[in-house]
Amino acid sequence: MTILTAVSTAARKVLPLGHCTAILVAAGSAARMGGIDKVMADLHGRPLVGYSLEAFQTCEAIREIIVVTRPDLVAPISDLARTLGITKLRKVIPGGKTRAESVAHGIDNVSPETKLVAIHDAARPFITPAVIDRTVRAAHAYHAAAPAIAVKDTIKVAPGGVVETTPERKNLYAVQTPQCFDVDAIRGALSVADLATITDDCSAVEQMGMSVKLVEGDEANFKVTTPMDLLFAKALLVERS
Repeated sequence: MTILTAVSTAARKVLPLGHCTAILVAAGSAARMGGIDKVMADLHGRPLVGYSLEAFQTCEAIREIIVVTRPDLVAPISDLARTLGITKLRKVIPGGKTRAESVAHGIDNVSPETKLVAIHDAARPFITPAVIDRTVRAAHAYHAAAPAIAVKDTIKVAPGGVVETTPERKNLYAVQTPQCFDVDAIRGALSVADLATITDDCSAVEQMGMSVKLVEGDEANFKVTTPMDLLFAKALLVERS
């Protein structure tokens, strides 16, 4: 049994779950997409963001959904959610200047009964209800959790392009989203963290000395960042269909 499997199995035994709100972050400028609006990019006849919406709608561990996006996409995403029958949608709101600000805006708009927040990059269209469920359950047990997959490539630490060290690959994981936290913990972490050094939401709570438990992720849960990623996403959908 791997470490990730063990954590996932232990977390699954903890019931009942607290009220969990999903925050889908879709406020980026898509600067590396060559002019393609990835949030609304067509994937097999459906906008990319629609896949994440449906996964969180389906997952029983999620009680409500908030989408944080660009001001020009508030109305289109609201319309899309109605078309897809996303009944858990609480709000679609404008984001901030940075991802951290957008996440903070989302947290400010959760319902009062929220105990956990699951923060997800909407540009990861292949998130599954199973990955969401085990991440939420781990966060319920351990206060902070994220899905991850083992790194396959050898990683080099090379300041200035010169190799300094080679970390042991067995200790390296690529972290995905959703990243799930006690709502008060992530709210407090974002209020005091050095936002310039935050690369993901886990980084904020890590700066406060909080540990993050990893659960088993999914190789298909990749982030669409470049036009090549979008091609991969379309090919995967064709294969699955």
